[in-house]
Amino acid sequence: MRKKWFSRLLVIIFLFWNFHSYNVRAESSLHATSRIEGMLVVDVSNSMKSSDPNNISYEAMKMFIDMASLKGDKIGAISYADEVMREKALVTIRSAEDKQDLKEFIDSLEKYTYTDLSSGMKEAVKVLDSSHEQGYFPLIVLLADGNNELDPKKSKSMKQADEDLTKAVNAARSKGYPVYTIGLNANGKLNKGVLTDMAKSTGGKFFEASSADQLPAILSEIFANHLKLKIVPVHQLVGNGDFQDVKLTVPNENVLEANISLISNQPVEVKLMDPSGKELVVPSDQVLLSRSRTYSLVKLMKPVQGDWTLKVKGVPQDKIDINLVFNYDLQLKLESLAKQSYKAGDTVQIGAYFEDNGTAVSNQEIYQSMKAKLLVKDLDKGKTEEVTLTAGDQGFTGQFKVGNSAAYEVVVRAEDNSFFRETAPQKIEVMQGATAPAAAKPAAGSTENEKAFPWLYVGLGVIGLLVLAGLGYFLARRVKHANRGFSGQFVVEIKDEDTGERTSPQYKKLKGFKGKFRLHQLLSLAPEFAETDQITFKPLSGDALLLINNSGCTIEKSGRAVDAKKGLPIKRNDRLRVVLKQVNKSIYIEYF
Repeated sequence: MRKKWFSRLLVIIFLFWNFHSYNVRAESSLHATSRIEGMLVVDVSNSMKSSDPNNISYEAMKMFIDMASLKGDKIGAISYADEVMREKALVTIRSAEDKQDLKEFIDSLEKYTYTDLSSGMKEAVKVLDSSHEQGYFPLIVLLADGNNELDPKKSKSMKQADEDLTKAVNAARSKGYPVYTIGLNANGKLNKGVLTDMAKSTGGKFFEASSADQLPAILSEIFANHLKLKIVPVHQLVGNGDFQDVKLTVPNENVLEANISLISNQPVEVKLMDPSGKELVVPSDQVLLSRSRTYSLVKLMKPVQGDWTLKVKGVPQDKIDINLVFNYDLQLKLESLAKQSYKAGDTVQIGAYFEDNGTAVSNQEIYQSMKAKLLVKDLDKGKTEEVTLTAGDQGFTGQFKVGNSAAYEVVVRAEDNSFFRETAPQKIEVMQGATAPAAAKPAAGSTENEKAFPWLYVGLGVIGLLVLAGLGYFLARRVKHANRGFSGQFVVEIKDEDTGERTSPQYKKLKGFKGKFRLHQLLSLAPEFAETDQITFKPLSGDALLLINNSGCTIEKSGRAVDAKKGLPIKRNDRLRVVLKQVNKSIYIEYF
């Protein structure tokens, strides 16, 4: 009984607390540093002898390892056929020896007979699950031809293999592990569709490679994309047998490492001059040099700001492509907002600044060299407004005016020619206020001198109190139910049934809703999907949802049409398909 009254008291406190006009909440930063956790997954089945006869997949993995930072990046490797054949757990890279150990493991991999793509993916997710640390960027790089060939002596069917792969991909997606797929296609038998879907559904990217000279660009793009860096094309030259000068500019003192990749068919020689004109020893503690049969990689450790000179000597008539990727340890932070609540029409002052290893950066040159803008998203209408920010000595500043919508999300983005950063979003939500009811006026004709019969009034008073108590209890239950929150999130994809194309997965957190929400709200109230306005979700106990369909749309659960007019319980990991009537599109939803 005490628990019930305590619950009712919490409801009252909750209602009183939420009388503010607006409540501002900031989500915590996703990442504190620029470190990566990369699982390299390679197909070593018999089919790879024809789809990757020159083992360029091995070259790709070694180049990725060479590009990794010596400041604590973690790299692991898995080889699979119809099961996991060999595995190298995530290695924290602190030295050139750590990288060499990984590369020797890759060179030792052998080929086997059958193929089950799901085995490699499942193991990669498992390793990241067991080893992931806060502050690291996890990713999976898969090198394969995308084809399965199961052992007929084993009981596993192709359908089971496909289902296992779907589960592994869904697990990677739900946990935030993007999958970058590199399709090896020397024999023209690449299963591009499978690898493309894996990458697209997890937020990664698909690449196709048939020759080794494509790999440096691919690996550079994966590395840069994952850490929000930019590839800086430096130069393309033709070897003439002599050293040729190439100018490199290190933009500021916050560059941790500079990766210079040189792609050529023949070996090259390099020398390096710092901005003062001094020649540095290559290799050395400050300048690392990695060579392979398809590339050379020069890594500058904590290079000084200024113009460097790279001297390159190549074989006559040999083309040499030179690219540069900087690695920063800068994170962009939003300053706390000046007030905890805002009203429509108020002006919100915005400030953002860089942090280097947790310390605010005060460098006018850095801020002045970048362009920064504030992205203000109207969460009701789904529209985003851009506001240019001003660069100062301590960071970026600007402002925007709060409109009449229920919620906004603000993000600051800053970029220059070599990298970009975004802040974690801050959300401004509208909370409904309340006004106290007007005091009841005395009845006409009543006077202070009226004489009341005590027992009658006492009896009526007791009855009135009981009625009020019952009404209060009923209203408290209704208010509690109306304000019950949600947990978890939806993954929403929209498929055009005419073209077969799907949108990228959109992750929709549900914690901002109370009592119920409409599917149309998750679709940014787009007029095209107006018919979903009659599809609602309400919270149930145990993190379940109640789906109610009063629209003309057909709803499928696990591939079967269901009747949800009277309510259909939805549990974690349930998948739905909403078939629209007014447009030839379907909405795919997964709840987790």
